[in-house]
Amino acid sequence: MLKDILLVLILQLIYVPTFTLRTIFLVKGLRMQAAALGLIESLIYIFGLAIVFNGEQNIIVLIVYAIGFGLGIIIGSKIEEELAIGYTTLQVILPSKNENLIDQLRGEGYGVTVYEGQGKDAVRYKLEVLTKRNQEEGLYEMIQEFEPSAFIIAYEPKKFKGGFLLKAMKKRKKKSKITMASK
Repeated sequence: MLKDILLVLILQLIYVPTFTLRTIFLVKGLRMQAAALGLIESLIYIFGLAIVFNGEQNIIVLIVYAIGFGLGIIIGSKIEEELAIGYTTLQVILPSKNENLIDQLRGEGYGVTVYEGQGKDAVRYKLEVLTKRNQEEGLYEMIQEFEPSAFIIAYEPKKFKGGFLLKAMKKRKKKSKITMASK
């Protein structure tokens, strides 16, 4: 019985993160990767259920199955967070047109679109900046360094086409590799 309990727990800790990643890959349009994970997922699922429902149903095995499911969700979300697949658009609302921030962002290779609008009490400026999710934290830090009072909204675009972004990201990637190599 102890063997079954440990096996069920291990299977759930593999199955659920696989399920989580498959779902995310599918949403992000990565069909082939999602299909490969689906194959693995279904094999683990069938094997795990066979153990759980084999013969006498033990309440401990069922509880471990549920605990493994919950822990698997945490593990899957942490893995996805580390992979940081996709892009994020930041809308940055500024109280003034911070040219230093705009120049720094553009100097780092980010495409920045600036809008002027009317806030409740004064003119506000909105920057739209698109970045890869794995570069999002560095972008937040840069914005906070230049404009601590910035109001930032992040969202994931589903599709985009053209513009400054793709060329700039390739340049920024090359620049970061050169900087890392020189350290």
